[in-house]
Amino acid sequence: MMRALALALLAVVATAPAAHAASPVSLTDGFYVDPDSNPAVWVRTHASDGRQADIKANISSKPMARWFGNWSGDIKSSVSAYVNKTGTKLPVLVAYNIPGRDACGGHSGGGAGTPEAYRAWISAFAAGIGSRPAVVVIESDSLADFNCLDSAKIAERTAMIKYATEQFKAKAPNTWAYLDAGNAQWVPAATMAGRLDAAGVRNVRGFSLNVSNYHTTTASTTYGNAVSASFSGYTKPYVIDTSRNGNGHNGEWCNPGGRKLGTPARTGGGAEMLLWVKVPGDSDGKCGKAPNVEAGEFDPQLAYDLIHGY
Repeated sequence: MMRALALALLAVVATAPAAHAASPVSLTDGFYVDPDSNPAVWVRTHASDGRQADIKANISSKPMARWFGNWSGDIKSSVSAYVNKTGTKLPVLVAYNIPGRDACGGHSGGGAGTPEAYRAWISAFAAGIGSRPAVVVIESDSLADFNCLDSAKIAERTAMIKYATEQFKAKAPNTWAYLDAGNAQWVPAATMAGRLDAAGVRNVRGFSLNVSNYHTTTASTTYGNAVSASFSGYTKPYVIDTSRNGNGHNGEWCNPGGRKLGTPARTGGGAEMLLWVKVPGDSDGKCGKAPNVEAGEFDPQLAYDLIHGY
């Protein structure tokens, strides 16, 4: 009887997901610079453009996130191929395929067709990373963008994100995943803490702030601390998107003028990490300074203006 029990316990241990061996930061030696990012591809193919040298020196040579969505093909293969090529460097990925994505903003609509399709997609995403070290931002704006959703849609979305946290916990043990929490002026901190808790933030490393936005690091840190302090019985670390916050926020969010690059990717800096989550130069949509540039499409003038604060 005792031998049978011991064998049963060994079987459970053998099939259980691996524990976190170490932080992905300690398992790597700096952030990954993607040679195939939108600005890097533009730099390679526009050597004679007068803006090329500035964009190469200030943007394409810096670490930034790679976004994955319904354009990425087989998601497990795409994610696996990406993290496999990063070597000893730490990759930053964004999962961006929630059904009804950007439902209220409207510029980056799309996503998986059904909750069932999303669950299959995000499970495969996590499996594509496996035991390799990574940082993942889960579904930018999804927990802040509630104002045009009814209670049923909110519950459905929250359940999908909670499932995502469970998948990363089970299948990507050396990944630090962060649920996106909007920005410093969108949702009151206590309200956001409640949304994060319901969406499974306890299952992952923490939360992300300011993705694709412009609020200063100081404002974002104040907000992040307030969110973390609002959890009941626990706290969570957070990361801040600093890709375009060098001049702060001017009240506009869609390709505004006069903005500037922020601090390049680093650990610390007020948050657990400062990251370039939004790719500088990628449009927010057909709006602001880029009325004819689709969301996610690289525009060299947007990039050049961010370098110089124009």
